[in-house]
Amino acid sequence: MSETGLALSLVPKTDEKLRAKDFKSDQEVRWCPGCGDYAILAGVQSFLPELGLRCENIVFISGIGCSSRFPYYMNTYGMHSIHGRAPAIATGLSVSRPDLSVWVVTGDGDSLSIGGNHLIHALRRNVNLKILLFNNQIYGLTKGQYSPTSEMGKITKSTPLGSLDQPFNPVSLALGAEATFVARTIDSDRKHLTEVLRAAAEHEGTALVEIYQNCNIFNDGAFEVRKSGDTRDDALIRLVHGEPIRFGANGERGVVRGSDGRLVIADVADVGEDALVVHDAHHPNPVTAFELSRMADPDTLIGTPIGVFRSVQRPSYDRLVREQMARAAEDGPGDLAELLAGNATWQVP
Repeated sequence: MSETGLALSLVPKTDEKLRAKDFKSDQEVRWCPGCGDYAILAGVQSFLPELGLRCENIVFISGIGCSSRFPYYMNTYGMHSIHGRAPAIATGLSVSRPDLSVWVVTGDGDSLSIGGNHLIHALRRNVNLKILLFNNQIYGLTKGQYSPTSEMGKITKSTPLGSLDQPFNPVSLALGAEATFVARTIDSDRKHLTEVLRAAAEHEGTALVEIYQNCNIFNDGAFEVRKSGDTRDDALIRLVHGEPIRFGANGERGVVRGSDGRLVIADVADVGEDALVVHDAHHPNPVTAFELSRMADPDTLIGTPIGVFRSVQRPSYDRLVREQMARAAEDGPGDLAELLAGNATWQVP
């Protein structure tokens, strides 16, 4: 069975042709005008009909933050849960209900600060979850404090002299936690967002998608270099599995191995097309994907990769749990009393 089949095989399909409006709830969308969350919401609602799933077989679980209002606006099941704990709650649901497609919506503060441990353990376990991490590099709901992804020196209400914290790179963190699917996209690029969502939905196990999302109130323009029509071709490296890694308005720049073995950016005219690194998202070793996640120049943001960094197959935690329970059932009922008072007991005089 294909990876796609494994990811969605237990979720009932529908013959009814659904449209984006079928996934829109009756709740008024209440984000700040111009917030990037609107674009992501519209993108997700437009994409979901492709899955061919009933609305009641899809669940969105969120934590706390601006992004976490997401479940209110989806005509699916959902839960606005606890700060940072959405992956833990979603894990229980995914393991116990294989007939559901479970999605987590979180932000850089919610998932990488108080929720950091829950995130990395969901990733390493490979729970069958799709995690959308909205990264605006700021705390928006609480009015503009610096977040775990804010750059060093960031002037905010909580860091009036500049942040001293080294920021997290969500993609690097996910790869370090042995995530089987890691991707990055941008709120305003509907086509690219949809492509990444489609790949994430088809993946068996945890799929983490970092979405650059503009907070036009407290951190406006944080990703402008990567979004503006004048600069994005030079700033963004669009990763496509099986294709040479090149970018620029005319593909004039590319990624090669330098003399020290590290990935570097070079002019294609100088090094030749044969020298370009070919992107392999399916390689079992995540080292090159990790290198790519660190490519962006911290000052100019030139060379920022987007797309699927890694997509490898490993049995999901959910499937392993079901298989283990099936094997245990074949051995007959266990003895709870013996388990609780077995050999590991002792008397205190």
